[in-house]
Amino acid sequence: MKLHQIKPSSGMKKHSKRIGRGDASGHGSTSTRGNKGHKSRKGFHRVGGFEGGQMPLIRRLPKRGFTHKKDSTLCIINVQQLNEKFQENTEVTPELLLKANLIKNGGVHVKILGKGNLNKLLNVHAHSFSLKAKNKIENTGGKAIILK
Repeated sequence: MKLHQIKPSSGMKKHSKRIGRGDASGHGSTSTRGNKGHKSRKGFHRVGGFEGGQMPLIRRLPKRGFTHKKDSTLCIINVQQLNEKFQENTEVTPELLLKANLIKNGGVHVKILGKGNLNKLLNVHAHSFSLKAKNKIENTGGKAIILK
């Protein structure tokens, strides 16, 4: 057997659809493109983001000052981290958390979560607390103060 004698098995080769070869072929006249419209013309290229005539998303969104809610930064700190970093009777504020390298930048919302143990009296100032964290802080005699 030689290379030029090898043929594909039956049913493996499919003939391509012959378009525009007369009405008798079943694919004549409009050549399966339908009647009129952008998609029936030669040289058609659909623009990225085209939504079938509906106003595209990129044009619906405001172009200035739009920030998605998910993009707003929230810094999460656990009670265990507060226990390790701070001394007894400390007023823990976002500025102090920044100095202790628990948060990276100052303009973030701080949320305290209840993972770990707390056995020091701390007055914690944060934007929000989980219920578990608030209970742990108040059980040691400290205060959970919510910032605006």
